[in-house]
Amino acid sequence: MSAIEEVLAYLKKNPTYFLATVDEEGNPQVRPFGTATLFDGKLYIETGRSKSVFKQMAAHPRVAMCAMDAEGGWLRIEADAVEDDRLQARQALLDDYPELKDMYAADDGNCTVLALTNATATFYSFASEPRAVTF
Repeated sequence: MSAIEEVLAYLKKNPTYFLATVDEEGNPQVRPFGTATLFDGKLYIETGRSKSVFKQMAAHPRVAMCAMDAEGGWLRIEADAVEDDRLQARQALLDDYPELKDMYAADDGNCTVLALTNATATFYSFASEPRAVTF
């Protein structure tokens, strides 16, 4: 399993993670997220263009994410969130999350996806040393 597939598998098993961005005043903003899909060899997340989180990522693309599993381990990701404006990328994510199709459509002008690039994902556990992977 590649590093990116391992990270995706963790996020699929533990679907709620917290995404941290920086607002226009430089203040940290953290909120729960729940999308992660693999498309064209990259890990993607989704949001709405009208949301403040998208505006924050557009202005300051470096983000942090954190998810926790039931066994007491957690995953932290630091990455650049880069918008991909291809219809196919948006459709791939929506196909992976059909429950979002009530709120978004790939061609609605609001749905957007962001590829995580320059990423370091670190797996943590109280029982072992941290292990970092990059993608």
